[in-house]
Amino acid sequence: MSEINAVGGDTRSASALAFDMGASSGRAYIGELTEARDGERTLRVAEMHRFENEAVYVGKHMHWDILRLLQEIKRGIRKTFQAGYAPSTLGIDTWGVDFGLIDGGGELLGNPYHYRDPQTEGLIEELSGRFGADALFAASGLQFMPFNTIYQLYAMSKAGSAKLGAAKTLLLTPDLLTYLLTGVPACEFTMATTTQLFDPRTRSWNGPLLRELGIPDSLFLEPVAPGTPIGRLSDEVLEELRIPSVEAVAVGSHDTASAIAAVPAGDEPFAYLVCGTWSLLGTELSEPVLAPETLSLSFSNEGGVGGTYQLLKNIMGLWILQECKREWDEAGEPVGYPELVGLAEAAGPLRSLIDPDDARFYGPSDMTAKIRAFCRETGQPEPRDKGEFVRCILESLALRYRQALGQAEQLTGRTFGGLHMVGGGIQNKLLCRLSAGAIGRPVWAGPAEASAIGNLLMQFVAQGAVADLADARRLVAASFPVETYEPADSEQWEKAYVRFLTLRDS
Repeated sequence: MSEINAVGGDTRSASALAFDMGASSGRAYIGELTEARDGERTLRVAEMHRFENEAVYVGKHMHWDILRLLQEIKRGIRKTFQAGYAPSTLGIDTWGVDFGLIDGGGELLGNPYHYRDPQTEGLIEELSGRFGADALFAASGLQFMPFNTIYQLYAMSKAGSAKLGAAKTLLLTPDLLTYLLTGVPACEFTMATTTQLFDPRTRSWNGPLLRELGIPDSLFLEPVAPGTPIGRLSDEVLEELRIPSVEAVAVGSHDTASAIAAVPAGDEPFAYLVCGTWSLLGTELSEPVLAPETLSLSFSNEGGVGGTYQLLKNIMGLWILQECKREWDEAGEPVGYPELVGLAEAAGPLRSLIDPDDARFYGPSDMTAKIRAFCRETGQPEPRDKGEFVRCILESLALRYRQALGQAEQLTGRTFGGLHMVGGGIQNKLLCRLSAGAIGRPVWAGPAEASAIGNLLMQFVAQGAVADLADARRLVAASFPVETYEPADSEQWEKAYVRFLTLRDS
């Protein structure tokens, strides 16, 4: 068990259990609210369980192993109670868009598709041509991404999917896992907004669009707000795990929403970067921005906790580095991330750059070959070793962050004094330093386990131990350190940014 922070001489007042599920791994964290002798509250968090989350290939399709994930969640619950903790609630957050289908008898109809499954290829263009890109965007406010739920369901509808025909209820991934633990079906708001089927103006499902696509609108449940209790663990789960009753809570069930809830910002408008397999850069608003310019700049309006909307851009993120590492590991050249960062530190700066959002980098396999090809095609030297590959990826991401930050300012009319970076990617201190250099402003990094912390915060809201989002963020600021990175080498970065923009236009 590893502890994220430690507080001495305090009194425990509430506890909760968070399951934070990423595209490559899952974690269970116990969170305890404590009160120090001086009356200041803090949050203590400790990791209880960690496990891999691997895609499963069956024939032409790529799936999530949802029952294995359920089993790992149960292991995490059991370990937590065996360690002497007694959380009164638990919550689950995951990536967005993916779903399972439940039949009339309450049974799961097969393993959910993985968002990188190729079944949706070409469907963005098809539906944009059918409805018009502007109208399709206005219906959801969501960036067009091939994995969005709308394209997955449309692919199944076109293929005459027997599962879709037999389904009674659609449950997005965290809601599905909660259902398998409690037997209570529900739909959480932040996840609903990732589907491209939810109308942000009415805050309800887009029935006319669903019917046009041949998707029964009866599949979709009315969304509930983050912080809503869903139901207690079923008798069968309690008996299997031999634990007392625990209430499941709909948290900010989209991991991005949970991570943003844990940004230790004050009352002023702020910009954030949730940094992991994906990078999500944006700002928090009270209402979505549905102007045509939002579409042209490929920004999304995703639901947040506390009734907020998040104007953000999806950027490919550390997926590119993860795939390079996997390639080297499988070739018999295993190397850890700290060593890779050290090699990148020693490599020359700004030698080769890529566009991280080039479509070729979306799919798995042959990532180093794809990077070399991009560099050749754009007249740049190819990376020669691991350090140069990693340096190329990180510097390119930092420059993409600069571009997206400027676009967020353009869309909102705001100017941001710096960038809050949260998520596991901030453990890569080189990326944080490069990002500060690229944007020419300070980067405030922390906390790393933001999604799990945001998950816990909304459980404490449900328990009545935390008042609201503002109170939650004050608690984060009091509980977790933030590291500041100041910009450097501004002239070098200015020249690199000009180069980067020409690469994206080529």
